[in-house]
Amino acid sequence: MFDWLFDIVSWLVFDSFGLVGGSHLGEAVHFFIYDTIKIFILLVTIIYIVTLLRSYFPVEKARAYISGKHKLTGHVLAAVFGVITPFCSCSAIPLFLGFLQARIPLGVTFSYLISAPLSDAVVIALLLSIFGWKIALLYVGIGLLIAIVAGLIIGAMNLEKEILIEVKPLGEVSFEEQVIPILARLKESWEYTIDIFKKIYLYVIIGVGIGAFIHGYVPADFIAKYAGGDVWYAPIVGVVMGIPMYSNAAGILPLVEVLTDKGMLLGTALSFMMAVVALSLPEAMILKRVLSLKLISIFFGVVGLGILIVGYLFNFIL
Repeated sequence: MFDWLFDIVSWLVFDSFGLVGGSHLGEAVHFFIYDTIKIFILLVTIIYIVTLLRSYFPVEKARAYISGKHKLTGHVLAAVFGVITPFCSCSAIPLFLGFLQARIPLGVTFSYLISAPLSDAVVIALLLSIFGWKIALLYVGIGLLIAIVAGLIIGAMNLEKEILIEVKPLGEVSFEEQVIPILARLKESWEYTIDIFKKIYLYVIIGVGIGAFIHGYVPADFIAKYAGGDVWYAPIVGVVMGIPMYSNAAGILPLVEVLTDKGMLLGTALSFMMAVVALSLPEAMILKRVLSLKLISIFFGVVGLGILIVGYLFNFIL
């Protein structure tokens, strides 16, 4: 999807700037420029599209439909939808914001935010080629389970007051369609998009900058040294080391393959990968403008516990 941008940034960093490909500095700078631009494009595009579509479709009817069903239904649908959207943890946030603004239940929005970065078609294909179909199916199934259960837990805690952005009260629901000129819809959607972007962009830059430094300067050998082997605390170390990093699942899977080749147990390696893609520090930096520190901590705690359980389960079974 962003191959053209990757090629442009590669030319800029390695040909124009003269940095060496494969060097710590070169990889860190390339990562920072590429991911910052990519996330900015996704932020503006997705927030704008979601806002524009929301002006046409009866969002309240959809919300009422989800609310009227068994509470498990919304979480399952959100988690499955997350699988078919190829976004990393930061890139999934724009749609997460759209769900919040559409007044979709908070727990359901988190089921999507957790599920989206964990797996997509590319990740499934890579898992199949590296570890086989059994591991691929088990990983996707457990990823969905984590998203659904964590969303249910967060939704049951009544944390709506911890949302920092304005979500207008529902009031009386009306399904009558409003006749609004297309230019007015386009203008209002753009103004809303810019407003959200201004509140978030600095956190994107800071967060991706931290992730770029770790991506370029922390070697796989260092991670394997402190989180490898058959010791009880290995999954915990893997999760703790994974959270400060930032990548999508497709980007981190090659590293997971290297770590397992160097002796890290598969469960520990997958816990590390899940922490990188679902609980990244850059994601927390961006969410800080949207959610309270309390809600972010609960989100990280619940999902982190689920990932640890997965790590120990995989190590025990495999």
